[in-house]
Amino acid sequence: MKIYGFFRRPIPLVAFDPLRILFIVNSVASSVTARRRVVIHKALSADHDVTLAETSRRGHATRLAQSAAGNNYDLVVVLGGDGTLNEAANGLAGTDTALATLPGGSTNVFARILGLPDDSVDAVGVLLEAIDRDSFQRIGLGSVEGRYFLFHCGVGFDAAVVEQVEKRGPWKRWAGHPLFIYAATDTWLRRVKRSRPPLRIVGPEGNELTTGFLTIVMNANPYTFLGNRPFDIVPDLTLADPLAVVTLQRLDLRTIGPVAGAALTGRDVASRRGIDLRTDVHSVVVEADPPAPYQVDGDHLGSSKRLRFTWTPDHLNLLIP
Repeated sequence: MKIYGFFRRPIPLVAFDPLRILFIVNSVASSVTARRRVVIHKALSADHDVTLAETSRRGHATRLAQSAAGNNYDLVVVLGGDGTLNEAANGLAGTDTALATLPGGSTNVFARILGLPDDSVDAVGVLLEAIDRDSFQRIGLGSVEGRYFLFHCGVGFDAAVVEQVEKRGPWKRWAGHPLFIYAATDTWLRRVKRSRPPLRIVGPEGNELTTGFLTIVMNANPYTFLGNRPFDIVPDLTLADPLAVVTLQRLDLRTIGPVAGAALTGRDVASRRGIDLRTDVHSVVVEADPPAPYQVDGDHLGSSKRLRFTWTPDHLNLLIP
């Protein structure tokens, strides 16, 4: 048996050529430590040719991933949060270089969607076994105005919450979910106008589909996790399916309470009052008056009056645990 840090992995029975791997680390992510970085780097390097790169600014992971694809790396492994992973995915979309994730943020939605352990050291053992099995698969990606997303893009209320969290960036590493709860409460009480729905959802033929206060365009389910509980909005949605578009038509406790309760307990969300749910969506437009904030995979990107969403199948090579 070979020993990698704190776990064991059997020697593969079939010989394989070592992969060229770029290991991208966001050292300021919530659960990334120097010790974890060293242990994971050693584990990956035992059988593969690994180059370590640390991000230093927003957007850096995209450029690092683009460079890896241009230099014919086989795999980019990201240790960081969902935002760093999203940047790397945008650098690799449409190329043959594969992407793998290790949980390093506060929530790690995409890593948990894939079923990886919460501990990044345990997770690297799972990834190494997936490499041995040659477990690579091309998945579809959603995009909004040219920016790809792995699991969702939120427009309206949830993006306003993310914006408030990012304004308190230094607290995010330590406060985690309590900070999101505080930001959601503050946004609900002080920053939401409920006089009329500001969002208009428009289909590919130019027809109005619905209006609302919050729209989530999903490439995978669940939407997020609250502690250990998945927030399941579209339980049947997989990475092989086109997009799902969920719009909250009303923003009051009589609507949000039952919807949140259903999502957290695995009951049907689509039948709840004030919800418009559409699946098998290849393109859609969200119009906003006034301009609405939007976030992609948990990163606030600004505000816009018009956002075009599209789905591109087989657009990213992903290492599947």
